[in-house]
Amino acid sequence: MSGLVRTTRSLGRNLSLQAARCVSGRSRFPRTGPAPWGPPARARPTKLRDPHGLGVQTRLITTGSTTFVYDDTIYALSTAQGRAGIAVIRVSGPGCKDVYHGLCPKMPLPKPRYAAVRTLTDTQAGADAILDSDALVLYFPGPKTVTGEDVLELHVHGGLATVKAVLAAIPKCKPTGVGAIRHAEPGEFTKRAFLNDRLDLAQVESLGDTLAADTEQQRRAAVRGNSGALGRTYEAWRSQLLLARGEIEALIDFSEDQHFDESPGELMGNVSRLVADMRRSIRAHEEAGQRGELLRKGIRVALLGPPNVGKSSLMNLVVGREASIVSREAGTTRDVVEVSLDIRGYLCSFADTAGIRTKSSAAEGEDLFESALGMVEEEGIRRARQKASESDVVVVLAAVEPTRGGGGFRINFDAETLELAAQAQACLVVVNKRDAVGESTFTSLLSHFRSEIAARVPDLHNTEILTISCREAQAKSPSPTKNEDPGAIHALIDRLVGSFSGMTNLPSDQQDLLGVTARQAQLLEQCRGFLDEFMEVAHPE
Repeated sequence: MSGLVRTTRSLGRNLSLQAARCVSGRSRFPRTGPAPWGPPARARPTKLRDPHGLGVQTRLITTGSTTFVYDDTIYALSTAQGRAGIAVIRVSGPGCKDVYHGLCPKMPLPKPRYAAVRTLTDTQAGADAILDSDALVLYFPGPKTVTGEDVLELHVHGGLATVKAVLAAIPKCKPTGVGAIRHAEPGEFTKRAFLNDRLDLAQVESLGDTLAADTEQQRRAAVRGNSGALGRTYEAWRSQLLLARGEIEALIDFSEDQHFDESPGELMGNVSRLVADMRRSIRAHEEAGQRGELLRKGIRVALLGPPNVGKSSLMNLVVGREASIVSREAGTTRDVVEVSLDIRGYLCSFADTAGIRTKSSAAEGEDLFESALGMVEEEGIRRARQKASESDVVVVLAAVEPTRGGGGFRINFDAETLELAAQAQACLVVVNKRDAVGESTFTSLLSHFRSEIAARVPDLHNTEILTISCREAQAKSPSPTKNEDPGAIHALIDRLVGSFSGMTNLPSDQQDLLGVTARQAQLLEQCRGFLDEFMEVAHPE
């Protein structure tokens, strides 16, 4: 029983702390110990040291939450650098009114949250005092603002000279308090919003994803994570864990003959069921985090196949430009050529690799390849294999080729590439040069190819085989079947997008889980480890 006591208390502290870090990050003080400033009986300001010279900070301790009040007032350009119709300059801190009166000395402060047109002036510039004659000014008193402080927004004309002049005039305004008016450090507005409980850490990370989103799917995932649902979920988990820990500690600290609403067995059973349900939920969050990372980092696609089957041609058709060298000479590509692009909202990294041929493939098509491999080609093949092992989707390319003796045609493929593709999250098998033979001959070759795949790589026996013609697509001429998709390249892209969707989509009631970041997934994994240890101790059998 003593071992269960120590283990339960230790695990309770660890897993509740890990769940809390998902929401609010690493705490400066242990949550299980007393706060260094004592019990929050009344509000009192506390000065904090400023090791980085960013201004004096005051922490206002209250019974409900902790509010950080900065004596410094910060400002920065909120819109992107460069010429634009409008540029927004944001000011945050106790000196917002001082900045306004310094730039508009003869005009009253606008009504809170109402826009007003003002003439911005630099009182120290003499005759050239006017900075912008038609600026839009908005004032937001704290704490119900984006940073939890007073906020002033200056919407000025977006010319480079105008923006530069206004930014230079702001620090010249004289503050009435003890703090300075200075340019904000990178991310300082978000930092103040986080410290003042305007954003939790999950929302801060989602905000970064929103600003970095380049594709539609990245934007959707970022918006889901910014809803605050993740933070509320993790905080609820922490509360449940602390409650369960308290019940177990009460059972341990008091003798079993005390009157409890539940017997020890019932209590442990209820806690175990809670832990089991939470472990399943954590696993779902971890799996969703992997899907979200695919959207954020991009889906890696590798083109594999023997030499001269059209990998480089297909690469150029997909990316829409000549990214790889195309030649009738086999083995033109010796290194990995990677291109990042947006395919219907999905960020992808396409990799064209060197043609893979081994002793087995040379024996299979002995009249097509030379038996010897040069050092450069061997290195290119090694890199191609490595790229395949690192990719999320592998596209195996084969092609219809005539035999050297002129006795007929065969589908040239490499068995090793099929085995590599079977290990990826998703794979496509594509046969190029379908226009090299007649329809009946091609149907016979395709049937034989399916039999070869089923015999060599059973895991791919149900995989649909796509047929394309890069030559028809490059010529932009109608195919013999009168299809509006010459070469069937668009059909191939449709299948790729379908694979991307299957790898990243979640049910409608779990869309918020796409906001789980790698940091959160790591903490959740540690939390699940503590829960697993608890279950081993609580149920040793």
